[in-house]
Amino acid sequence: MLEVILKGHDKYYNVTDVARMFGGIPEEYKEAGKIIVPDGPDITLINELLEDGRSITYAEGKAYEYKGELLEPSREIRRSLYMALTDITSKQMPWGCLTGIRPTLVAWEEESAKDLEEKYMVRPDKARLAYITSREEQRILEKVPEENLCIYVGIPFCPSRCEYCSFISSDISCHMDRLAKYEAALEKEIRMIASTIRRPLSAIYVGGGTPTVFEEREFAALLDCMYENLKITPDCEITVEAGRPDTITDGKLFSMREHGINRICINPQTMRSETLLKLGRRHTAEDTVEVYRKASDMGFDLINMDLIAGLPYENAEEHVASTKKLIELAPANITVHTLYKKRRARMSREQVMGLDLERSSLDDCVAESYRLLEDAGYHPYYMYRQKDTGHGLENIGFAKGDTGSLYNVAMMSDCRDVLSFGAGGVSKRCFAQEGEAYKHRVERCSTIKDALVYIERVEEMAEKKMSFFEI
Repeated sequence: MLEVILKGHDKYYNVTDVARMFGGIPEEYKEAGKIIVPDGPDITLINELLEDGRSITYAEGKAYEYKGELLEPSREIRRSLYMALTDITSKQMPWGCLTGIRPTLVAWEEESAKDLEEKYMVRPDKARLAYITSREEQRILEKVPEENLCIYVGIPFCPSRCEYCSFISSDISCHMDRLAKYEAALEKEIRMIASTIRRPLSAIYVGGGTPTVFEEREFAALLDCMYENLKITPDCEITVEAGRPDTITDGKLFSMREHGINRICINPQTMRSETLLKLGRRHTAEDTVEVYRKASDMGFDLINMDLIAGLPYENAEEHVASTKKLIELAPANITVHTLYKKRRARMSREQVMGLDLERSSLDDCVAESYRLLEDAGYHPYYMYRQKDTGHGLENIGFAKGDTGSLYNVAMMSDCRDVLSFGAGGVSKRCFAQEGEAYKHRVERCSTIKDALVYIERVEEMAEKKMSFFEI
């Protein structure tokens, strides 16, 4: 059992962020001034923050302190604790003591990838990746003016629930009657708010869930509503996360093409049919190829395809094989996710985080996928991380040429405002700070997660957002 005693500070969040990498989910005992990690190494540490800004972690007569340039206190706390746990466990994490979801924000502050290695103990390959991706993110972000607005339209339904998913709604096969009602509620919310929007729109993202789970009539009606009510200009990026190949029909593709959707996602997650079946997805790898070719033939030249590394029921080499198959298809974007433990997924934390022999090469296989993508002409354009991700890895979007998603970069940056429609969505306002080009103060406005409650209270949700945006 790992016990960390906090001294001279109360930054539990920073301590638990590091401790969880070395032994599971920490438990906070604020009245005792400590955290406990039941599955961690059997040792007691003292993590101290001194008045001069230095942090020292003490462990059985040893003191761990970074001797170079001081960082701000929360980072110093993470750094000294990471140094101690790395020495005690002989484990080094790919991202060192960087625990946040956006390592590229830290990378942007530095003058070279070497700075990330030296200051944060980031592994050289990850330091390089973060550094070059941070520059591409900022280049894309500058294409979205601060006064503009991005919009998210959320559909919290899927045709079935994948084993790794904890999505907020049950699979729609049990609730087909909800779809039409939900679509009508979405239309009502869009109409209520749209007439009050005075700001230009840079990007609209229709996500989920699986937006194409709607019947063709409801799907077309939602697109009609968006185009009739939102002030969509020709230069606005509009993405539909078509997602599951088993929900994409010729009619839905035609509807998207007729409305002017300029970016779609077709997400196989793996190109191994046996894995898809075991995960609960009702399509094959061949279905993915067929739908991709149909979409491409219809003129969709900006297609993103997702893969997940670390899935159960397949090994590292099979993930690399999936990457190769997508490269052969040559979509504009390929996003590589690393499996992480979602809170309510059927898949256990041990399945995700375990270091068993079959998945111990996950780190190497992800690196190989990145190499293949870069050799094929793709470059990383945005990156984020999640807690409880296998081997402490990351999610990265790769793009060919200047095809990276404006919405993805703007949303992840926390530098641009996002208005969210639908159940479970989070709207946010980002306020620039004096002297900080890419750091903003963020305020958020959440929508009820339950789709049925959202349908009943949609007017209340719309009014809440109008008040939030002061419109």
